[in-house]
Amino acid sequence: MIAVVGHKDLSGSTLHLVESELRARLERLTESTTACVRAGAGLPLAFGRAARDTGRKLTVLLPAQGSVPAVLPEPDRRAAAELLVLAAQVRLLAFDPGNRDACVGADENLVSESRTVLAVWDGSLSNGSDATAHLVAFARTRGIPVEVVWPDGASRGNA
Repeated sequence: MIAVVGHKDLSGSTLHLVESELRARLERLTESTTACVRAGAGLPLAFGRAARDTGRKLTVLLPAQGSVPAVLPEPDRRAAAELLVLAAQVRLLAFDPGNRDACVGADENLVSESRTVLAVWDGSLSNGSDATAHLVAFARTRGIPVEVVWPDGASRGNA
C-alpha cells in the first residue's frame, strides 16, 4: 500500500503542483499496490485524483464511531464525497476526526500498514497543528521508505 501524509495548510496553487508531482511519483513506482488515504480536503483529494489518473486502486479511510461512519468536519465533507466516488474500497477506522491526536493516531495506523509513504513536507518541525515531521520519523523508524514531495514553488497557507 502507498500512503500519503503531509501538511494540511497547502495553498491552492501548491495543491495543483503537489497533485502533478504525486501523479509523476505514482507513475514511477513499479509496484502495483493500492493507494490509501484518510478522507479529507486538500492533500487527500489531490492524492486520490493522482491515484485515479495513474490507474491505481484507491482505498479511502473514513472515521468511524463504532460500526458507522463519523461525521466529518464541514470543510472535509465535499472532498470526502469525491474520494468515495474515486475509491475502489472504503474502510472504517475508529477515530474522532475533530480531535488532532486521534487524527495523528489514524495517520500512524495508515503509515504502519504501508509499504511506501509519500510525504508532502517542507521540512518543518511538527507543532500543535501539524504532525508531518512526526509521521515521517514514525515511518522511517519502522523501516518504511519515505519519499518527500515538495515541488519548486510550493507554499503553505491560504496564498
